[in-house]
Amino acid sequence: MQLVVARVGRAHGIKGEVTVEVRTDEPELRLGPGAVLATDPASAGPLTIETGRVHSGRLLLRFEGVRDRTAAEALRNTLLIAEVDPDAKPEDPEEYYDHQLMDLDVVTVDGAEVGRITEISHLPSQDLFVVERADGTEVLIPFVEEIVTEIDLAEQRAVIDPPPGLIDDQAEIASPQEEA
Repeated sequence: MQLVVARVGRAHGIKGEVTVEVRTDEPELRLGPGAVLATDPASAGPLTIETGRVHSGRLLLRFEGVRDRTAAEALRNTLLIAEVDPDAKPEDPEEYYDHQLMDLDVVTVDGAEVGRITEISHLPSQDLFVVERADGTEVLIPFVEEIVTEIDLAEQRAVIDPPPGLIDDQAEIASPQEEA
């Protein structure tokens, strides 16, 4: 199975390094020296990582055969794709690959059906499940421990304990207390 693990950003310096937007929880495994990655567009690759380093909080990579800024800049916005065993699981039992979560049924802790996960959106602050309901509408569920209480891959379901207003219109509006 192929998974997007990074997107190439702008060139860094004049010796062929590029910044990358990491899209994997295991960059040391997927983006290490010697890794051979397919690309989208396919004409840009495959690319073999020669070196990698962190600079000012950003991962910088250099690919074999990319020796100058012009060649590095030509790779901008290229997606880097790794071949991953579909049965492989992350080392941490509390982590999941996106493909494991896709199409899980979402139910509340009391058993009410919410819908099915159709997409995982990776935002800077947290990940979100995009859940399609039976009526075709979508609801966004933050993938945080307080809300997603259980992932059961054997049963193909995600159990949630949503706060009021997350999946319905029963939001509680806080109002200032009147002083007596």
